[in-house]
Amino acid sequence: MSRTIPTINTARATLRAMRPGDFDRFAEIWAMPEVVRYIGAIPRSRDESWNAFLRNAGHWQVSGFGQWAVEDQASKTMVGQVGFFYGARGLGEDFNLAPEAGWVLCPNVQGKGLGGEVVCAAHDWFDRVITGPLNCMIHPDHAVSLHIADQQGYVPLRDVEHAGDPVRLLHRKSPPQV
Repeated sequence: MSRTIPTINTARATLRAMRPGDFDRFAEIWAMPEVVRYIGAIPRSRDESWNAFLRNAGHWQVSGFGQWAVEDQASKTMVGQVGFFYGARGLGEDFNLAPEAGWVLCPNVQGKGLGGEVVCAAHDWFDRVITGPLNCMIHPDHAVSLHIADQQGYVPLRDVEHAGDPVRLLHRKSPPQV
């Protein structure tokens, strides 16, 4: 099975397929304490990053959607990832049956509106090509990500504990009406 991963350009970033040469940068990003602060708070080892990197690539092949590398257009550097995946986290059928949305940006590009820009572009693609409900899981103290989710039409399902951390489960039935 082979699937083509689309490339999406925004004003400041390119969402593109992750390439083998991206792995070192991917591992570097996931090893940053500032990146994982609200995602389990434990930086990933290189081995854990390798498993996640391969899982991201395979997800596109199996489901027709997945996570893109976020490349800064000015520097041509990978600065994060954004997209969709099945998490199979065991958090209830209302959460597990729909794909999850997720996004991560390295600290040097945070606080500049890039997160909202790339998350919006990814959701626009999903709404046109895949369609259907989406979920996401965000630490209740991560105000920026909660705001981005709100902009995309996510509403709270419930607060739970996952892997020892508090998380807010959110659901999006359909694209928000503008």
